[in-house]
Amino acid sequence: MFVSEIYNVDLLKTIPLKIYGYGEELDTLVQGFTTGMNYASEVLFENGKPMGSQKLQKIIYQNVRDLGLKSQMACNVCRQVSGTYKTLQDQITKTKNGDNPVEWQKITYKPTTITFSYKRDYTITKDWISITTLDKRQKYGFYMYKHAEQYFDGTWQFIASKLVKRKDGYYFHLCVSKEVPDPLITETQTFMGVDVGMNWLAVASTTDKKSAFLCGGTTKHVRNTYKNMRKRLQSKGTKSAKRVLKRMTGKEKRLMESINHKVSKDVITFAKRQNVQCIGLEDLTGLRTATQYQCKRKNRYHKSSWSYHQLQWQIEYKAKDAGILIEWINPEYTSQTCPRCNTIDKTNRHGLMYKCKCCGFSLHSDLVGARNIETRTRIIRHDLEIQGCESTSQTETVA
Repeated sequence: MFVSEIYNVDLLKTIPLKIYGYGEELDTLVQGFTTGMNYASEVLFENGKPMGSQKLQKIIYQNVRDLGLKSQMACNVCRQVSGTYKTLQDQITKTKNGDNPVEWQKITYKPTTITFSYKRDYTITKDWISITTLDKRQKYGFYMYKHAEQYFDGTWQFIASKLVKRKDGYYFHLCVSKEVPDPLITETQTFMGVDVGMNWLAVASTTDKKSAFLCGGTTKHVRNTYKNMRKRLQSKGTKSAKRVLKRMTGKEKRLMESINHKVSKDVITFAKRQNVQCIGLEDLTGLRTATQYQCKRKNRYHKSSWSYHQLQWQIEYKAKDAGILIEWINPEYTSQTCPRCNTIDKTNRHGLMYKCKCCGFSLHSDLVGARNIETRTRIIRHDLEIQGCESTSQTETVA
């Protein structure tokens, strides 16, 4: 018999706040921090393999301080650069046996961001933000947006944040965290499966077969438009074409991020409307590496640039904010399994239509995937309750 128990998880959010009333000291600060990171990057690159931030700090700390950086800034430089090279090493390991392996390379940073530690490098109130510059501590005003006021009510904790330089000025990306209750899967009663894809960015299906299709083929059309535009401008090669390419930089990425935010918000809104307590998502780790060269050449762009991870991450943190549990499931054969008779056959799927050759069941192929995800999520709950144990992602319960 299970003892009902709730565990807390950290909910993290980032709030961009535009700063005003600054001078050239912020440019000097960001440039100095970037110089320190590039020096640390050169040391790590010559080392030939990643090293921990503390070990790196012992080697370069005094040299970074000599560049004019404060002590905490020097520590932040070591942490940030060490983390970047660890990520690079993970990519090298994952793509080692692939057709396009990532190689050990020197990473160069641009003067666009600097990391601050709360209370050591910055403090903040509703009216001003105090930042440690290379000369002294200075206070700056910022625009308090209506949606940001809730994060200053005392229930959120301020953590390490970033100063970001953009074309229209400096923004302080304030990072906040809060502990929120994370219910056990064995205490949930209503489930929903979410299938992410390229034709429909998200298709949701609940236990009682309520469904939602979110953001269809318009996204693929927009991405094709940007792709063809870049291709034409690159083939032209003139100065004016290069200027247009420069203006286009990052536009598609920002557009997809905005679309994913809207889709993830709609997913959570639909879940709350249906009183869903647990959402199942496919664990697609390694999908890009495994499938990038197994599809037709004309489809490789869409496969390699598909931002499924970003969408799932946004669904996850918004679900935590709404008190909805996220459970990750095995994605194998979710689009090939018949929801009625459980027959697995690759030939059952024909584009956007699924028809089982065994029992004749037919449905939209993405909705079939969502239903199978919901079923597997529900089975996990059932199996754990029978076994008297909890999932590996949560703390063990008391039997």
